[in-house]
Amino acid sequence: MRCQPRYSGLAIATALTLRAVFRLALQQSEGLIGSIIALPGLDLAVPDHTTWSRRADTLDIVRPRSGSGPVHLLVNSTGLKLCGSGEWLLEKHGTKTRRSWRKLHVAVDADTGQIAAATVTTSDVDDASQVGTLLDRVDGPVASFTADGAYDQDGVYGQVAARHPEASVIVPPRSSAVPSETAETASIMRDRHLQVIAERGRMAWQKASGYHWRALVEADISRLKRVIGNGLRSLADRRRATEVAIAVGALNRMLELSRPDYVQFP
Repeated sequence: MRCQPRYSGLAIATALTLRAVFRLALQQSEGLIGSIIALPGLDLAVPDHTTWSRRADTLDIVRPRSGSGPVHLLVNSTGLKLCGSGEWLLEKHGTKTRRSWRKLHVAVDADTGQIAAATVTTSDVDDASQVGTLLDRVDGPVASFTADGAYDQDGVYGQVAARHPEASVIVPPRSSAVPSETAETASIMRDRHLQVIAERGRMAWQKASGYHWRALVEADISRLKRVIGNGLRSLADRRRATEVAIAVGALNRMLELSRPDYVQFP
């Protein structure tokens, strides 16, 4: 009786990484792995594409590690389209289909440019509702949390304060925002933002608070879509989560390898 071969999580993760980087279908990835193994003349079994798809449901991916010090988080979200039979019909036959998509929420380390945390939700999920999930996936303390006006909610300030009481929340208040009832006696962080904006203007507040660093998360999202792609190829939500985790790990590794080390000589 022939035994079913077993493959380590590392082997499956490596295969899925190659698939993500080269934007291949599962069967194409299977052929690529087979060719790579054949080059040095190794006699090793290659996982078939159905094994990859099944193992993606339960694959444990190592989370990105933050630096040694407190992290300055830059948070944003973007849309990723779902690639599947609908895309094939549209390409081959011009069939019109209703496009579906998912929302990717990311938290970027401002010092390294790497994605510290990511999560995938349906398109109708509010950005601010995922703040707690992102914070829970960041290892180590958080020094600041920076995001756009969509995160100007009491819940966001509360989620950050509950996990990292010393962290600064840098979110631009809405144009219609007013100070809290306790602004004169016990002002909160949002009240201080409103005060600076009223006294010096919004542009001055952005410079003073460091809000302009939020552009780095936009650059990371653009890099992800240019290198990995702007769609999800998996058909199940758990596999999509694994697909995103694999893509984030690959992108972080590329950034780590290409990042120069600066040495100052006396």
